[in-house]
Amino acid sequence: MTAPATIRRVAFQGERGAFSEEAAVSLLGENIEAVPRPSFDALFSAIQEGAADYALAPIENTLAGSVHQSYDLLLESRLQIVGEVIHPIAHYLIGPPNATLDRLASVQSHPVALAQCEHLFRAHPQLQRVASLDTAGSVREVVAANDPSQAAIAGKRAAEIYGGKILLEHIEDHRENYTRFLLLAASPEPSERANKLSLVIQLAHQPGALHRALGIFARRDINLLKIESRPIPGSPWQYRFYLDLQAALHGAETVAALEELRRCTDEVRILGCYPAHEIPAREPK
Repeated sequence: MTAPATIRRVAFQGERGAFSEEAAVSLLGENIEAVPRPSFDALFSAIQEGAADYALAPIENTLAGSVHQSYDLLLESRLQIVGEVIHPIAHYLIGPPNATLDRLASVQSHPVALAQCEHLFRAHPQLQRVASLDTAGSVREVVAANDPSQAAIAGKRAAEIYGGKILLEHIEDHRENYTRFLLLAASPEPSERANKLSLVIQLAHQPGALHRALGIFARRDINLLKIESRPIPGSPWQYRFYLDLQAALHGAETVAALEELRRCTDEVRILGCYPAHEIPAREPK
């Protein structure tokens, strides 16, 4: 008899039904225990506090850009990246069960979600925007209020969890709207499929330092997928650089590149090596 699989506890920022929960299910399956956390600080401390086995953190969105708070907290937390998922963001207009589109007067959601649905507000200029802390939490609130003049913008999962009525589907302005999430753990989880390497470097404040560092990878045909700079607290006008590379950690060229990199930088820290996730196909609108 096969033993049942261990249920993994996955922390995410927001309430049940958030896009982060959708992404966690997409990556790890329905057989997870969702652990909602009220803030990014609480998310990144969930594993250390024993509240979760993994944390899923948004790191960048194709429209809104990088999530700087995640970059900074990742470095402070000492957590390791063990996976990633690129999740399509589909916005739904959701009201209480008695709501109808013609009776709506206000729409509530996170400011980023509101900004990504400009076409809705142009088509219905009578709708007032109400900013909130969370997309899924907005659905919970409007359903609980049971006011047919109020609705929220969130993902489909939030409507299912809180019993909301979907008034409009796919109201996002741009279909190419994706958020990349990082799966974080207390320690590395080696995988034969790992082909993406994330690291952070700190350079001497001198001419050509970044050029020399990046040249190490270019000479070895290691593809640089992303570079992100973040200021170093307490050191004005100095920066750390986060790099995503198409590389396996123990490949010969990678090992040689990292050895050379350590000789020409002030600090190199490996954040994780994990399987890259391809952009999924979108459902027809």
